[in-house]
Amino acid sequence: MSKAIENVISNAIVRSFSNKFADSLTVDAAIVGGGPSAMVAARYLAEAGVKVAVFERKLAPGGGTWGGGMLFNEVVVQDSAIAILDKFNIRHSELADAPGYHTLDSVEMASALIYGAVHAGAKIFNSVSVEDIVFKNGKVNGLVINWTPVERLGMHVDPLTVIAEAVIDGTGHPSEIIRMATDKAQIKIDTATGQVMGERPMWVDSGEASTVENTKEYFPGLFACGMSANNCSGGYRMGPIFGGMLLSGKKVAEAVIAKLGK
Repeated sequence: MSKAIENVISNAIVRSFSNKFADSLTVDAAIVGGGPSAMVAARYLAEAGVKVAVFERKLAPGGGTWGGGMLFNEVVVQDSAIAILDKFNIRHSELADAPGYHTLDSVEMASALIYGAVHAGAKIFNSVSVEDIVFKNGKVNGLVINWTPVERLGMHVDPLTVIAEAVIDGTGHPSEIIRMATDKAQIKIDTATGQVMGERPMWVDSGEASTVENTKEYFPGLFACGMSANNCSGGYRMGPIFGGMLLSGKKVAEAVIAKLGK
């Protein structure tokens, strides 16, 4: 008796996802958050042979890229990060009245970053929330995960774990993973105060520079990139200009690659 096509489809999805998910329960690098810095990091890591998985709370990865500035779906990137746009084949146009700055379609950018990361070998799991970290022997060793709908509905469902040599906090403004580490593991991170210092108001020039500068390993096994790094170290926000975010993703990937000896 032949299988009903409905069951063929269902079985294919369950088997394929289960294999992908099981293979990603132990990785070299786990990235939390699927924003632009995370997608850049995922691609550079995967291209270097690092086994990397991205866990994104929302249904669609891409972070704040999709909406551009106040739902005008255009963003700006400066000259210093154009090489990364070109690597992802993202089109851009230099501003005639502000040389060195380029506009680009935010939807094209978000989709191209996701596509580039996946095709480099990174695995992305959407609708997954991180509710805790794995912390052993004075090091961050992984993540405790559950489905986002489970979290939001307050259902009493036990989570699963992902073991990773490196965890990258790409959660944006809240720095959620590093806050978990400081609050629950009572660790001191590599900042002036030993704690998350908090994001300052908007100052574009300073924010762009500090996003890259603050991208680093904050505790053994725990890194931060993008606005999460700025929030940790007390940097300024920068709005819908994304060069610093892209460069931060590249920098954190390089730091993890060096740490893992890849």
